[in-house]
Amino acid sequence: MLKFKKAVKFTAMALTFGVVASAAFQGTNFLFNQIDGDTQEEQEAKLNMADAVNASSDASASTEEGTAAGSSVAAIADAAMPSLVAITNQSVQEMMNWFGQSQVYESESSGSGIIIGQTDTELLIVTNNHVVDGAQNLSVGFIDETAAKAQVKGTDAEHDIAVISVNLSDLSADTLSQIKVIQIGSSADLQVGEQVVAIGNALGYGQSVTTGIVSALDRPVTIDGVTNTLIQTDAAINPGNSGGALLNMSGQLVGINSAKYSDTTVEGMGYAIPVDDVTDIIESLMNRTARTQKAPEGQQGFLGITGQDVTSEISEAYGMPKGVYITSVEEGSAAEKAGLQKGDIITKFDGTSVSSLSGLQELISYYSSGETVELTYSAVSDGQYTEQTAEVTLGVNENAANIVTIPSR
Repeated sequence: MLKFKKAVKFTAMALTFGVVASAAFQGTNFLFNQIDGDTQEEQEAKLNMADAVNASSDASASTEEGTAAGSSVAAIADAAMPSLVAITNQSVQEMMNWFGQSQVYESESSGSGIIIGQTDTELLIVTNNHVVDGAQNLSVGFIDETAAKAQVKGTDAEHDIAVISVNLSDLSADTLSQIKVIQIGSSADLQVGEQVVAIGNALGYGQSVTTGIVSALDRPVTIDGVTNTLIQTDAAINPGNSGGALLNMSGQLVGINSAKYSDTTVEGMGYAIPVDDVTDIIESLMNRTARTQKAPEGQQGFLGITGQDVTSEISEAYGMPKGVYITSVEEGSAAEKAGLQKGDIITKFDGTSVSSLSGLQELISYYSSGETVELTYSAVSDGQYTEQTAEVTLGVNENAANIVTIPSR
């Protein structure tokens, strides 16, 4: 049975780059000892998650309850499909044209997600950070082929984890009767050579199933200068599978698939994030409050910087953290008062990972001037980037038309 620390609730997501821009996977006993003082919604989330964990450890649980112990791949897939969702991300991307000028365009991408909890008001879904990165609109598709709008609760780019939510009021009674919370297993119990099943929205075509074995455990993989230890499997994990489920032969979730780590030049080498390694992170993200309403125009917070994206390519080439590189700080702005300087790289805003200027802009749009948030950034010290935090009280943008500046490179 998995055990987790008490979840820490904190407001997550969304913004306007005023720049110038639990459900805890714990055992039930531990939860009841920790649950006092939480809100009713947090208590419900934790109890629902506890039920899922306890069910996964009950060897005699029936297939109707979601257990597929000792079953075939077909039975495992049939039992798990109601817990899998397809995610569509509509976002704004920035690119350079032949003249070295920055251009912004809309894009759409697809991925997968896993239902891991439910409260009285919302359905909680875990996925990869890169699946929802920069999202301005998120849509979640369920097993009955219905879809609903989703919002980001929180993200952790370093571990490529995100939690999103769907309001239960947006789902029909029929949909609610067909979906369910996934059962949680333990990645620590996996053995090399053990059979596993991967389910995800491969290439955006809809949910598909692949199977293979655990090829290696604790495999170190470095992306964007960050190293994580992953489960290596020869089960096919393709674009769109990201955020999907890696299941053991009891039908329990043991890993979160991530095509981000896969090498398309090599066959039979896919990776999944071990569920045991990210349970604390998921728990924390699940208990944040998603901001669903942007601040009124004219009252949106203002940071007071201009910046450029530190992309994966730039990060790897120059050893810089991914985020937003500050190219200038406006005099008297919230950023200057917080001690931010040109050359610093913003990586998180109010606990939510930041990987692009447009993403930061979108986040800030949900915050009003006068609100104080924690901002995480990296600054050069002794020739190396070190992570620092600052409390930033957002200011007022006197030039409402100039919410964010994206300079040409």
